[in-house]
Amino acid sequence: MAKVAALWRHPIKAHGREALDHIVLTEGQTMPGDRQWAVAHEMSEADGSAWAHCASFTRAAKVPAIMAITAITDKRTGQLTLSHPQLKDITFDPDQESDIFLNWVRPLMPANRAQSVRLVRSQTQGMTDSNYPTLSLINQASSDAVAEVLQQDISMHRWRGNIHLTGLEAWTEFDWVGKSLRIGAAEFKIEERIERCLATAANPETGVRDADTLGALNGTFGHQNFGVYAVVTKTGEVTVGDKVEVL
Repeated sequence: MAKVAALWRHPIKAHGREALDHIVLTEGQTMPGDRQWAVAHEMSEADGSAWAHCASFTRAAKVPAIMAITAITDKRTGQLTLSHPQLKDITFDPDQESDIFLNWVRPLMPANRAQSVRLVRSQTQGMTDSNYPTLSLINQASSDAVAEVLQQDISMHRWRGNIHLTGLEAWTEFDWVGKSLRIGAAEFKIEERIERCLATAANPETGVRDADTLGALNGTFGHQNFGVYAVVTKTGEVTVGDKVEVL
């Protein structure tokens, strides 16, 4: 039986993953708190007032070290605590103390890349890579298929998904495009496959590129896709362990 193995959000786009036990999803919206902030670099004009392409922000495709950041949100204060294996933990308010964050992340930035200069809060939807409000669903069996090709462990965190699924055959999720799902009390429309970038080559524990994920996808499976974008069509709660049904 297909079920939810894990729930994850990324409070600051590309800068930290956060585990959840359950979450209430709202029709037509992204996961609450997911990509709520994004890090604009010195060449970017993004200010959070509208959705912006991922190229407007610092991302793991250009800065692999940031893949190793993890996050915890304080529900009471709204503060974030970020951790990275090469840095001391920090706790800060993203809306009021962005300088603390920018100073903290600076040692991870390659000198030959556009530097991070401001933390922007999305005023519309979460700053997902899609230009419409989505969540990403990823399949453990598909990740295992990539790992088998590469002959190495491939963490699900490389794919930066929101809802991790188990109990499926590899690549079953691609057959869902255009269909509706029920997960827990929420319902979704599966819109499209997710085309992947070089960010997935970085190990989410170390931030070091150590796997040719794109080569495996293209060379063995004939595409560069992993996971699917889903739009919430019915408000409801999703909890780890919930079953997944095609409607």
